[in-house]
Amino acid sequence: MSPLVVGLALFAALLHASWNAFLRTGTDRLWTVTVMSFSSTALAIPFVIFHALPAAPAWPYVLFSACLQVSYSMFLVAAYRHGDLGQVYPIVRGSVPLLVTLGGFLLAGQRLTIPETVGVALVGGGIMGLSIGRGRATAKSILYALATGAIIAAYATVDAIGVRAAGNAGAYTAWVLLIYGLLLPATFVICRGRLAVDPQAPETWKALGGGVFALLAYGLVVAAFALGPAGPITAIRETSVVFAVFIGRLFLGETLTPRRVGACAIVALGAICLGYQP
Repeated sequence: MSPLVVGLALFAALLHASWNAFLRTGTDRLWTVTVMSFSSTALAIPFVIFHALPAAPAWPYVLFSACLQVSYSMFLVAAYRHGDLGQVYPIVRGSVPLLVTLGGFLLAGQRLTIPETVGVALVGGGIMGLSIGRGRATAKSILYALATGAIIAAYATVDAIGVRAAGNAGAYTAWVLLIYGLLLPATFVICRGRLAVDPQAPETWKALGGGVFALLAYGLVVAAFALGPAGPITAIRETSVVFAVFIGRLFLGETLTPRRVGACAIVALGAICLGYQP
């Protein structure tokens, strides 16, 4: 694997942890994630205009994925309301491959490989390390983070089916982002009554910047997948867990104890074992 591919995957991991930091620092996180969605909506519009519509069988998946991503945003906001970036983010990222692997084992009878078995043990142990002892994550933050991970696993599964039914990955993705970009502000209005955005306010530009970081993180991973093997790239991307811990300490003033660093490293290693496919 070339240094370019490794660099793209690492930079994507850093950006992914960074946009979560943007969200964590927002004074009103529901407002922040809503404004962040404007960036993806703006990118989706040209693709919607210039691409053919997804095939008819894909539309239920488009709508379901967009609804799941709204739920993901809401639960992530709730998780950060009750926990630090360095606690919530590792649980969210680690629980996704953990839940997918356990779901395949329990529901589809899939056998676990040795790396997957080790990965399940490591992620479970790392999450336990974050949830016990001094400075542990609150029960609410853990539950919301696990729910967020479950929703991510669900919409990833929906997308995997839907993009094949659509016949065009670009059109499918664009319509999911566009509908998500319509549903999330509507959800905000239902919850708060109105959505006020001051284009001159620093918070607005910070939120839009976070949205750009999220888009860049996604684009860099796609570029890395186009240039190198998916398994190692997926594994490298899980280093975002470690980035999140240090971003939380350096920029958010979160507590950084050896136990928290160790627990997050264990989660990252477990996620690498679960995500790596040689």
